[in-house]
Amino acid sequence: MQDGSLRAYPLNDKDLSADALKDYWYLNVHDNDNGQIRGICCSHDDGCLITCGEDGNIFMFDIWSEEELPKELKVIIPPPRSGLEKEKATEDIKDPDAYTIEEYRQKKEYERKMKEAEEKKNKKREELNALRHDFAFLLQKNQELPKHMQLHRQEFEMDRRIFEELDRQRLQRIQLVQKELAWEHEKQLTGLQKLQTQFRDSLEFTLIVHAIQSNHQISTYSLLTMSQKYAQDKKHGDSKWAVLKEKWTALKEAEQAEVEIPRETSPNEAEKLETPEVRKPTTRYIESKREKIGRLVEKYDALKAKIMKRRAEWHELYKSKPRDNDENSKDAEEIKAARENIGCYRLKTATNYTLTEDEHMNTEKKMMQLATLEHLIHRMKMNMNKEIVSLRDLKVSVIDEIKSLVKEVKSIQASLDVSEHLPIPLIPQLHPDEVPEKIIEYNSDVLLKFKEEQAAKAKLKEPLEGCPSSRAFRHVFLQTPPVEEGDPMAQTGDASAVVTEEQEAFEMEKAEPTEMELEILKREKIKNLSLQETLIKKINTLVISFDAELRLLRHKKLKMDVQVKSADLRCITCCEELLILKKLEIHEDLLEEQICALINEQEDIQSKLKSYLTQMEDRKCEIVMLQEHERALYASFEASLGENNEFADFLTSILKKEVECVEKEEAEREADEENENEEEDDEKPDLKTDEENCGSEDVVFDDSVCPEGCSEDLFLNTMQLRQQRIGIEKALTEEKQVAADLEKEYNVLARKAKEVETSLDTTNRELEAFQWEKLQRLNELYVVVPLRLHQVQCLVDGEMPRDFSQALVFTNQALQYLQKRIVDIRNEKIMQREIHKKAREQHKHLLQDKKEMETEIQRLEERCNHLMMEKFGRLVDFEAVQAHSVNIPMEQMKVRIMEKEYEHFVELKEWEERIVALQHQLTKLTRENTSKLHQLNRFCHEKHQLETELESLMTGQGREFQGTQTTDMKETARLESRLVHRAREMAFLREEIN
Repeated sequence: MQDGSLRAYPLNDKDLSADALKDYWYLNVHDNDNGQIRGICCSHDDGCLITCGEDGNIFMFDIWSEEELPKELKVIIPPPRSGLEKEKATEDIKDPDAYTIEEYRQKKEYERKMKEAEEKKNKKREELNALRHDFAFLLQKNQELPKHMQLHRQEFEMDRRIFEELDRQRLQRIQLVQKELAWEHEKQLTGLQKLQTQFRDSLEFTLIVHAIQSNHQISTYSLLTMSQKYAQDKKHGDSKWAVLKEKWTALKEAEQAEVEIPRETSPNEAEKLETPEVRKPTTRYIESKREKIGRLVEKYDALKAKIMKRRAEWHELYKSKPRDNDENSKDAEEIKAARENIGCYRLKTATNYTLTEDEHMNTEKKMMQLATLEHLIHRMKMNMNKEIVSLRDLKVSVIDEIKSLVKEVKSIQASLDVSEHLPIPLIPQLHPDEVPEKIIEYNSDVLLKFKEEQAAKAKLKEPLEGCPSSRAFRHVFLQTPPVEEGDPMAQTGDASAVVTEEQEAFEMEKAEPTEMELEILKREKIKNLSLQETLIKKINTLVISFDAELRLLRHKKLKMDVQVKSADLRCITCCEELLILKKLEIHEDLLEEQICALINEQEDIQSKLKSYLTQMEDRKCEIVMLQEHERALYASFEASLGENNEFADFLTSILKKEVECVEKEEAEREADEENENEEEDDEKPDLKTDEENCGSEDVVFDDSVCPEGCSEDLFLNTMQLRQQRIGIEKALTEEKQVAADLEKEYNVLARKAKEVETSLDTTNRELEAFQWEKLQRLNELYVVVPLRLHQVQCLVDGEMPRDFSQALVFTNQALQYLQKRIVDIRNEKIMQREIHKKAREQHKHLLQDKKEMETEIQRLEERCNHLMMEKFGRLVDFEAVQAHSVNIPMEQMKVRIMEKEYEHFVELKEWEERIVALQHQLTKLTRENTSKLHQLNRFCHEKHQLETELESLMTGQGREFQGTQTTDMKETARLESRLVHRAREMAFLREEIN
């Protein structure tokens, strides 16, 4: 079932042996490659068999019993054929170009479709031909008709838009074809450009310039175009240097801006200090006072600035003063730089030879050196090629000039007799190798000519050497030289032309010339002869000067060939050195990576050490602060106890008891740690020792209850101080623990830093040893130095030695420089001795002048002190007097006091005016109250009179007024109400008066 096939075995219940499995039905229903049967099952009635495979197909088969199986459907399984082993196997088709069955079927289908298409095309063509024939017949009949009955060509057109549409479709097809061929066109063009870049652009034409009168010639160097790698590296270096320069300038500008900002802000601050905000005064006196203070401030500031400037000058002067045993920093830096960069003048083969940082050679430096050397060689050759090309251009200009001169000579010789003609120099021609750029020039005519020649060559089957096509092709590329002046046929032709012209002239001149005309002709003849000779000399001079220029340039090129050969040898040496450096590069990179890693690790450790130091300093400050808090707590406790307190021992024992418990717990928890409380115990006051002595006794105190006679406030204060002390000691213990941990980590890092430093020194020494070894490997290379016999000066007994291993090779310039340098150093030594001698004499004079100046300064100081004692009676600091002659804050305070007094005066004046107004108002009210009192008094008298009248009326005349009792009662009520009203008014007036 792996290949998607299914087998069915006919089994009987009676015979269930292995032989019964020989016969089976084989059904291949699923895919052979990807149709593995994954599931097979029967239906619930065993009537169907269902299979599913990996190819996604599900098949169902009907299962019939023997009774249901029809007779005609019974299949007899044929036995296998015998003799299959003897039959010859069918040979497989091994031809790779043979068609498969599917390909053969597709080919037949394609041929059938193409045949049908061709039949349709032929049918359409026949229809079109019939239509064309009919149209031609109509046109012919139209032509046979009279002119007035003929139809115009436009009338045959059924619709003009049909032709427009056809034109548009044709243009669209053309554009479509162009678009389809655009990619192919671009591909071919790109291929052509690549070929030109690879083979033609990378080469420069080799140009050979020939002399005119000799066999000398000079050729250009065959050069490849310079690789862009060196240019890119140089550009990269230049861009890197430009970036660094920009960063440096930006940093300088930022520093200058930071310096200028305080300079710009300082005058504003000075103005703010000079002119503090004061409210504008309102009197002339205050304004004059303010102006006076402003002038004093300006004077004081100017004086102070002068004093500060003088102090700064003195400070700079003393700062620039070197010590007695101090050296000049500039000279020391120059000496240090010289020692670092002067190099080692020992032999390179010596074991103690040291290399400076600049002399360390690696692969990158050597590659850059090699690229620089190649660039210099290429530039020299390019310059020489330019000179040779300019010489070729000079030859072209000389040829043009000679042609013009020859033309002038011919025009002059036309007027002279043949016997008087001088031989005309030959016009030099350009050789084909002098214009190599014309080889690749071509046009359509050249290509057609070449095509015809190739066809003729293929037809005749002639060899390429004997075929005239090559000569014709070369003739097309290179212009054929004109006819030389030395050609006899050309000269005879010219002579015959001249003769015929003279004969015609003689025929026209029938009359004989006069004497004047003969004289003029004679002068013209002399003039023409002179011009002929001059022009021929000029032509010869041009040729000779060109040949001289070519020989000079050839000599210069020969010299340069020697230099180029030496440079090529140097390139070979550099390549060998580069191979050695590449072999040693891996080990050097490993050492440099180790050094970089160690340096980074050292920097990290140093930063961590600095951070740990700062943390330790912070912890120490915290510990000192906590100890001060503890001392202050004990001092406050002593102050709260006072003197001769009977409960001092009890209160100190309360304070000490909790401390002992805390210390015991800490001792149990931190038994393995170091005991650092001794310093704390030494720093505590004597009170604590007394408390410890008191607390050491085996006495149990009840610290929860205040004893009788003890102040409850003092007891509570002691409890609070105990809690504070416990917190302080706990924090102190934690800080000490943190400080101890930091110190341990710091010590571990310090040991690690020493190890890193030692490993860094070891790696640096290994790198130096490796550099020396690398130098020795480079020195083992053989260097080719071309020498001449007169350059060898290490002779032994007047003869050349056989072994040059102990000799040194110098260039003439280097040897002359060394000899000159010896003389310069001797002269410099003599000059330095003279300078040293003059400096010693100058030093003596300066010391003498210094002593004289010190005595003069001492004398002037004594005189100044004497004058101050005579005038002031004591020594006075004039700078301090000048600086403090005017108390500016006091003057400003005086001005402010005056302003405040003025403000208070104005305020008092306003209050006095208000008081006067209030007094007037009070007087007015007093008068009103007085009138009210008079009125009240009058009302009282009236009341009294009315009461007396009422009493008299009630006693004496009671009987008379009995009949009018009601009226009297009404009158009485009225008077009482009036009396009440008056009483209210009196009370109101009293309130107002009060």
